[in-house]
Amino acid sequence: MIEDKVKFIVVGAGHIGKRHATMISRNEESELMALVDIKPKSELGLDDFDVPFFNDVKDLLSSDIEYDVACICTPNGLHAEQSIQLLENNKHVVCEKPMGLSKDNCERVIFKALQMSKHVFCVMQNRYSPPSEWIKSVIDDEVLGKIHMVQLNCYWNRDDRYYKKGGWKGTSVLDGGTLFTQFSHFIDIMYWLFGDIKNIQGKFEDFNHKDLTEFEDSGFVSFDFVQGGMGCLNYSTAVANQNLESSITIIGENGSIKIGGQYMNEVEVCNVKDYQMPELAPTNPGNDYGAYKGSAANHHYIIENVVDTLKGRTTATTNALEGLKVVEIIERIYNVRDEQFKVR
Repeated sequence: MIEDKVKFIVVGAGHIGKRHATMISRNEESELMALVDIKPKSELGLDDFDVPFFNDVKDLLSSDIEYDVACICTPNGLHAEQSIQLLENNKHVVCEKPMGLSKDNCERVIFKALQMSKHVFCVMQNRYSPPSEWIKSVIDDEVLGKIHMVQLNCYWNRDDRYYKKGGWKGTSVLDGGTLFTQFSHFIDIMYWLFGDIKNIQGKFEDFNHKDLTEFEDSGFVSFDFVQGGMGCLNYSTAVANQNLESSITIIGENGSIKIGGQYMNEVEVCNVKDYQMPELAPTNPGNDYGAYKGSAANHHYIIENVVDTLKGRTTATTNALEGLKVVEIIERIYNVRDEQFKVR
């Protein structure tokens, strides 16, 4: 258990890395010790962070910087290997989504964490949004009764303002695919609420991104929940100009609920027998990246949870096993996609 301030370093100083660094700096019980990125510091806009800067994790590891936790905020394809590298150096890890790009890589991370007796926190910040916390209590308390159907819709804009030539986004090796980079948060919410899925079927297409990415931009996916009920995931990054919606519609024996908005941030329908919906706190806005938007800006809750866990007050909101499960669900969906493209 850590008695003093929890000391962090951040690996990857892009948009999300800077978000982590800012939230660490604002937390009274944490301290930012260093930043790591392959780009020169002068190109990254890091003037607000007066800490040592390294261009390589190996340089950090050979330094005398003391820290407890490493936040991994690099491209998706590097998450698993860098998590293992930091765990091997006896550090806790906060890993941005996805935890890895395959179940096998995630299992290697968990094995190393168990060997080293260290925590791996997976970043799924949408769990902290008031509508997410509310619907979790509704499902856990069986307010809706038996769940019949669940529909998850994720329609966002990602165009040439997002996919830059020569960058990692859009590549199979470092990005991994639309479900990993854009929509894993919402697959996590679905899994968190309803558990695992089976009998996956799907149809996939690349409408607008043939010159921008190495994978599909849209899909219709249907499945059954292991615990009962059927579901579907409809997604696209081919929406023109701006994000359209991220929504979940739940049909149960006692009523129906729809949570919508651009980031699953608004309860649009709550029609449930003998149930009065409570008033919810406002949801934080989506992360603003200029030309495009991301999921809710809840990273301060992530840092608070890490601090509270390492000080023995609570447990991880999203542990490594749950991070692995989301990756495994996406991997199984993409296996269906790959089979479809193979027969074309």
